[in-house]
Amino acid sequence: MKKKSGTYVKKLVVTGALGALAVFLGITRLGLIPWVSGISITILHIPAIIGAILEGPFVGVGIGGIFGIFSLYQANQSPVAFDALFRNPLVSVLPRILFPLLTWGIYFLFKKWKKLPAVVIASVVGTLLHTAMVLGMLILTNGSGIFTGGVEGITIWAALGAIFVANGIPEAIAAGIFSTLVVAAQLGFTSSKRKSKLSAEE
Repeated sequence: MKKKSGTYVKKLVVTGALGALAVFLGITRLGLIPWVSGISITILHIPAIIGAILEGPFVGVGIGGIFGIFSLYQANQSPVAFDALFRNPLVSVLPRILFPLLTWGIYFLFKKWKKLPAVVIASVVGTLLHTAMVLGMLILTNGSGIFTGGVEGITIWAALGAIFVANGIPEAIAAGIFSTLVVAAQLGFTSSKRKSKLSAEE
């Protein structure tokens, strides 16, 4: 019973800590990297990926929820026209709750093969799914009005495709690198700790 209680406390602490990290990266703008597309690359979703892989789907969903609520709050404070599109929780919150769950599912499927490649695959695919879901919800909630006033002749799908390629792919690469480094370090630390414990028992 104590062991189970300790596990719950640990998951709660990890959720709070990584959720706070996502908020910190957003407030300080350290998690938003200016990019050639004109829309910043975000790494705010990476704590949710790390939490989902290390501590399971519920922790990932919790961190994603914190990230989404913060995104909703920021959108309501921002005067930027594009940010106003994120004032709808279906755009700012829902994809951030769902994508860590999918990320964990991908990791769970591939970890039976090898853990480290599974982390890379889950981080990259999870990020691409996050981008696709956010863009998809923008379409569903705003329709063709998203890009009115843009370049004549460009279709909404071409515009979304351009954003997906220009931002989604670099974000996926960044997630693959950072998530793998953090998870590998944590798993390495855990392994070392277990080895030391076994040595001491001998």
